[in-house]
Amino acid sequence: MAFTLPDLPYAIDALAPYMSQETLEFHHGKHHQTYITNLNNMMKGNEFENAALEDIVRKTYNVADKAGIFNNSSQHWNHILFWECMKKNGGGAMPGELEKRIKDSFGSVDDFKAQFAAKGAGQFGSGWVWLVSTANGKLEVTSTPNGVNPLCFAGQKALLGCDVWEHSYYIDYRNRRPDYLKAFLDNMVNWEFVARQL
Repeated sequence: MAFTLPDLPYAIDALAPYMSQETLEFHHGKHHQTYITNLNNMMKGNEFENAALEDIVRKTYNVADKAGIFNNSSQHWNHILFWECMKKNGGGAMPGELEKRIKDSFGSVDDFKAQFAAKGAGQFGSGWVWLVSTANGKLEVTSTPNGVNPLCFAGQKALLGCDVWEHSYYIDYRNRRPDYLKAFLDNMVNWEFVARQL
């Protein structure tokens, strides 16, 4: 079963000026497509050829001779979530239940945003910052290197993911990763999608 590039759930220019059409053309059309092309080529004729994407990620994490399959499958999964985490005119107020859970776990929405932005800015090199729900129902902010994601850790479910690889922001923000993270939280996040992930 070959994987394919999902359509963006909004127009290619819908996130401007916070994420430009040029960024999406490169990030979605080239970077994400490359992960899919590589993954499809690597899976031909092996035990993962007809496996579900989540199973591939879990079964190849930390398996040395499957690193290429892991990197490309996890990045495909990460980006599927990432595109859904954003919308035109995003940010703003959260749905009630999500806001309550955020306040219960972090004290306030502002404290959550500050922790998420700090964790994303502090992720050394390439990686991701996540809002996850844990096995005990608590919400936590985590970060992961490269393509590692919450599927790799028992009891974690990704609610929100933000790509902090340079290709996700360098066209629009150059080296100002904190500005990108602020724009993501304040102007791009689809909080309704995040609430549905709960």
